Amino acid sequence: MKYACIAAAIASIVGAHSCHAQEGVDKAKAAAFDSQMFAGPIGQKTYACFVRRYDGSHLAQHPKQKVSAMKLLVTAEDAPEDKTVNYSFRLGFKYRHRPGNFDSSGYCNHVVAENSRGEIRFGCGVDCEGGGIGVAMKDDKSALIRLERIRIWQRNKPDDDASNDLVAGADDKIFRVDRAELHECADLVTDRKELAALRRK
Repeated sequence: MKYACIAAAIASIVGAHSCHAQEGVDKAKAAAFDSQMFAGPIGQKTYACFVRRYDGSHLAQHPKQKVSAMKLLVTAEDAPEDKTVNYSFRLGFKYRHRPGNFDSSGYCNHVVAENSRGEIRFGCGVDCEGGGIGVAMKDDKSALIRLERIRIWQRNKPDDDASNDLVAGADDKIFRVDRAELHECADLVTDRKELAALRRK
C-alpha cells in the first residue's frame, strides 16, 4: 500500500551504482547545496517548488517523451531532537497521452555524483522498491531531475492502481524544472495543516 510503504520506509539512496552514500558527503558542500536548493537557510520546515510545462514545440522535438508537465516539491524538516535534517520529495506530473494527474514521493539524502567533480545531489528513493530520482541544481533558478524508473500513483485512485513505469521517454531521462512560487506546488501536499502553511508562504 502506498501510505503503508511510506510510513514504514527508511530513507534510501537511489542509484547506488552511480552515487556514493551519505557518509562520504562533505558537510560544507551539502550545506551550500541546501542553500541553493531552498534559496536560503533552512528553517523548521522549508520548501522548494519547481515546475515545468512542456509546450507543443518542445513535445514535437521530443516525440518519445511521455510527460507534458512536471512539478517537484522538496521539503527539509529540521529535527533538533535527532540533530539532523530530514528531506523528502513529491513529484507530480501529467502524461502526454493519458488523462489524470499522477505523483510519486519518498525520502532524500545528499549523495556525491560520480564523474561530476564531487557534485552534491539529492538521491531520493520511493519506498517498497519503487525506484527513485536524483535532483541536482542547474543554477539558482532551475533543478535537474534524473529519472530512470519510478513507481507512480494516479491521484484519487485506489493504491492497487499503482504501477511501475518508465516515466521518462527512451531518449529523455533528464528533466529541467524551474523554480516557482510555493503555491504552484500546493496540489502535491496531502496534509491539510501542511497545505495551509504552504499557502501562507
